[in-house]
Amino acid sequence: MKELLAKGEWPEGERFLYTGFQTAGRGQAGNRWESEEGKNLLCSILLPPRKDLFYLNVLVSVAVHRVIQSVLCQAKPVCTLSGENREALIVPLGKEADLTIKWPNDIYWQDKKVAGILIENAIIGNEVKYSIAGIGLNVNQTTFVSNAPNPVSMKLITGAETNIDALMQALMTQIETAEAMSEEQVWTYYREHLYRKEGFWRFIEREVSLAPTMNYSPSLEERDGERFDKSPFLARIADILPDGEIVLQDQQGKERKYHFKQVRYVI
Repeated sequence: MKELLAKGEWPEGERFLYTGFQTAGRGQAGNRWESEEGKNLLCSILLPPRKDLFYLNVLVSVAVHRVIQSVLCQAKPVCTLSGENREALIVPLGKEADLTIKWPNDIYWQDKKVAGILIENAIIGNEVKYSIAGIGLNVNQTTFVSNAPNPVSMKLITGAETNIDALMQALMTQIETAEAMSEEQVWTYYREHLYRKEGFWRFIEREVSLAPTMNYSPSLEERDGERFDKSPFLARIADILPDGEIVLQDQQGKERKYHFKQVRYVI
């Protein structure tokens, strides 16, 4: 898409491009995105230029969350616990608490990543020419061989296969639906569905890093020449600001603000 846009050859009025296989899928901070051929939804979406770039992360996250949630809500219920009263413990797969948006723009089911979003912006001077959202959604893949710490797919969640073409059509619809919503509605949805939005959780500060942002290792003091704080702290999410900063409040009531890559969850 970027190549065609750069050459002026991208078809006017078209916004969506998707494929069944990536030879070099990538995610945030240079991470690799693993995808078995023909098993997942892999697409790029052309977005209109905006000055408030982080809002695009919010909008696309909301659309992807709504697509996955619609599938989970239609899936057959599963039993989450065992025991004599199994029948009484059956709950819908589509519980709102299970599917969340992990700041800034990953989609999580419980503590596992089901979708990732990467937005690239073409900026010339001070003008944003266009933005492209790359989306990787784990759909029917059940075996993951990379060193990604916590992948999950919709099939692993529901036990059933999902039609990828129909899912892509649903995503296109949800993107347009989110774009038609007011910014206040989109932000409200995003904040209400944040991962670990209630209670205090462990976070860890990072000094300067372009390295993967997943799990904390207590023995990790230095990697690729970068130093990491070794002391996690407890905090709750107080807010996400329009520029993308996360506002954390520690147990003493002190607020800390971080941009992406400056802090990470301990999962």
